[in-house]
Amino acid sequence: MLETSASDHAVYKPHIVAIANQKGGVGKTTTAVNLAASLAASGAPVLLIDFDPQGNASTGLGVASQDRGAGSYQLIDDGAPASIETYHTKYPGLWLIPAGPDLVGAEVELAAKTRREFQLRDALSAWRAAAPFRYILIDCPPSLGLLTLNALVAADGVLVPLQCEFYALEGVSGLTRTIEMVRRRLNPALRLRGVVLTMYDKRNNLSDLVAEDARGFFGDWVYETVIPRNVRLSEAPSHGMPVSEYDPRSAGAQAYAQLAEELLRRDSVPAASAVAR
Repeated sequence: MLETSASDHAVYKPHIVAIANQKGGVGKTTTAVNLAASLAASGAPVLLIDFDPQGNASTGLGVASQDRGAGSYQLIDDGAPASIETYHTKYPGLWLIPAGPDLVGAEVELAAKTRREFQLRDALSAWRAAAPFRYILIDCPPSLGLLTLNALVAADGVLVPLQCEFYALEGVSGLTRTIEMVRRRLNPALRLRGVVLTMYDKRNNLSDLVAEDARGFFGDWVYETVIPRNVRLSEAPSHGMPVSEYDPRSAGAQAYAQLAEELLRRDSVPAASAVAR
């Protein structure tokens, strides 16, 4: 990882967005890594927190397990690091707090803590008002356990990747109930930031049917940008880089660039116009 001077960065009040879906294999980590990289490339600095014990987001940005050092486990155990610059990646405007193997046992340890749902929120408290990044993206594990709950309590929004496959909407119903529960009991500021359709295959009528059902259920919360099935998206993590670096002209890279533009465009709308769900 590269280090830069803090004086090189502007200061923002960051949007904190949990990227969550309790179902595995929906493109959640792919979305976290490539949306983060695309936002950073567009001039919106990003901190990506790998909060999944599998550590796939860290791998996808080329950080080997033996090189991760203090990561997201220490974030919830010790609080935010004194200097974030240690986590600045080789990509301009992109920081990563990686997931190490010690995160595997974090849920058991969290269960014994007071304010167990607020550990990540407390750790991020110093950055909520002023930070060198415009977005904090949290890659959640594929479950609705304490790690995901911590992410939802810390976030001001949830971005849901939804694969264009059978049972997709049924699978996301548990997450929407959890979001509503967290909003009522723990984090009144939490809102749905949108639904991103992933693994879209234009040759498959089922993809069109799922997209139609999702737009019928979630309405305008479904992003116009659709992420296609694309072999380059699958290959890029094995090379330790986002698809925008691996093959910038691929359909996957272009889709995530468009998604970043759409997210920035939506965030330019005054908050008062947003509708809670």
